[in-house]
Amino acid sequence: MSTVIKKAIFPVAGMGTRFLPATKACPKEMLPVVDKPLIQYAVEEAIAAGITDLIFVTSWTKRSIEDHFDKNFELEYKLEKSGKAELLDTVKSILPKGINCFYVRQQEALGLGHAVLCAKDIVGNEPFVVLLADDMIYCDKTPCLNTMIKMAQEEQSSVVAVESVPMDQVNKYGVIDPVKLSDRLYKLKGVVEKPSVDKAPSNLSIVGRYVLQPRIFELLESTPRGAGGEIQLTDAIATLLQEQTIHAYEFDGIRYDCGSKLGHMKANVEYALRHPELNGRFKEYLQDVIASSLS
Repeated sequence: MSTVIKKAIFPVAGMGTRFLPATKACPKEMLPVVDKPLIQYAVEEAIAAGITDLIFVTSWTKRSIEDHFDKNFELEYKLEKSGKAELLDTVKSILPKGINCFYVRQQEALGLGHAVLCAKDIVGNEPFVVLLADDMIYCDKTPCLNTMIKMAQEEQSSVVAVESVPMDQVNKYGVIDPVKLSDRLYKLKGVVEKPSVDKAPSNLSIVGRYVLQPRIFELLESTPRGAGGEIQLTDAIATLLQEQTIHAYEFDGIRYDCGSKLGHMKANVEYALRHPELNGRFKEYLQDVIASSLS
């Protein structure tokens, strides 16, 4: 495996039906958490890990994502003219210099595996990253993806991020059959997509961060439709496991399932409490709300 990983795939073609009607005209990836859209947090995580090429797998409803990462000359001109230098810097810094954006359409909703496959020709024959924007991961110290890329380089293997979930929820995830190697590092014996509780090999579920070798593309091309009638990335990973070692990293942090209303609300509250502009006043507000509800 190359020691340099520069490309990241962002599958953003989903319809976001759990957030209707908010997502009727607005992509779910553009829903804000405090003052930034979900997709920007994912992009910032990738850039912080050394990624320079951002590949967005989109659909015809996702033009606002392209617009968000494009220049807006009229907005920048007005901010500059009105002396709003801080806001101007904020807008200009959405996409730093030296970062490239690529957009490819997923013309049919055939699942995560198919979305990743759509980026094959752009990625080429090199290892790459997959980030799911609705899985927001907050790490107080080293970001999750930085650690995963370092592990992939050290172990010369693919790496998936995992977290422990309650056993009664394993049927919602891809679940690994692990061999523990060290604190937070596992080797995969197997992986099962959305198993029943009685057939789950563990309660360690794969979440939306992957470092993968390019062989996965060839396997995805021959992967039949699986759970939900879709081409599952998990199924291709299970096949890759027959040829190559795959590791799992149990990240030290908090995952917010922003594909759900409750997870999105939790992310907004907790990110607001960490926000330098809001934290004090917002904490006081929450305390007042809680006190009022208990009185």
